[in-house]
Amino acid sequence: MTVDAALLRYYRAVEDMFPPLGLTADAQAVRARFSEVAKAYAADRDDAVTTENIELPLDGRTIAARIYKPKAARGPLPLLVYFHGGGWVVGDLDTHDGLVARLARDSQCAVASVDYRLAPEHPFPAPCDDALDALVWFAEHRSRLGFATDRLAVGGDSAGAHLSVVAARGANERVAGLVGLQLLLYPVMRRQFESPSCIANANGPGLTNEEMKWYWTQFLSGETPHEHDVRAFPLSEPFERTPAPAIVVAAAFDPLYDDAVELRRFLEANGGRVEMIDARDMTHGFGRMHSQSEAALGWLRRIGERTGELMRADR
Repeated sequence: MTVDAALLRYYRAVEDMFPPLGLTADAQAVRARFSEVAKAYAADRDDAVTTENIELPLDGRTIAARIYKPKAARGPLPLLVYFHGGGWVVGDLDTHDGLVARLARDSQCAVASVDYRLAPEHPFPAPCDDALDALVWFAEHRSRLGFATDRLAVGGDSAGAHLSVVAARGANERVAGLVGLQLLLYPVMRRQFESPSCIANANGPGLTNEEMKWYWTQFLSGETPHEHDVRAFPLSEPFERTPAPAIVVAAAFDPLYDDAVELRRFLEANGGRVEMIDARDMTHGFGRMHSQSEAALGWLRRIGERTGELMRADR
């Protein structure tokens, strides 16, 4: 199996349009470039979904969120709280708008995309604190916002999947069973760069080992976490309570492929139920590229539909 040809064409087009920044680029430059590429290749807003921008008044700060609702859905909707990827450094509500809109459409659930604070301006543990506090805020305000009060999920891609695992764990330690599902797309779980998938896919496309090292450096540029701090390293300690069921999505041509496999094993070893979706012809970040690749769109549709089925399933 090889990388989807349409994705390879996309990467070549991006390289031609956007010259490399180089290893000395700072977070502001990398963030701006990420947004430029996302805007240049953004899908048209899905007209089957409505959106509403809101602000979350958390303790000592306010962060933005965007709520997506499928127009065809009726009744109080299950809610998926979503955290975008970008190595804890780049990305925002707009860079992941198309991905989140597709998830709302295909799952027929509401999705709340959260614009958490980014490193290095706000390094660890700030993104983790935002994720947990935002998830708890939505849980507490579900009834007022018109969502189902017994159907709460959390999800994200890449670093957003890391934040999702951290938030789900923290929320369910506070209130057992509060989060009923985790959706984890090509997650980053470990600060290591020598696994077989890291070696095989060290130079991308989609993500390189050197880029991932840089992201970890930015994320941990403030407070140095203990090696067993599960907010930084989610696989470092067993769960106190059974983890929420999870859909784990792996991309075959991704340095983080082995992270997804290890996450599945870890959750199952702690008593969790896991469904693995192995996107055999995809690269890291393929969910944002569904407008450039029919294969990526197909995988994303499958992910969204399965998420909706599990969120509405009998408990």
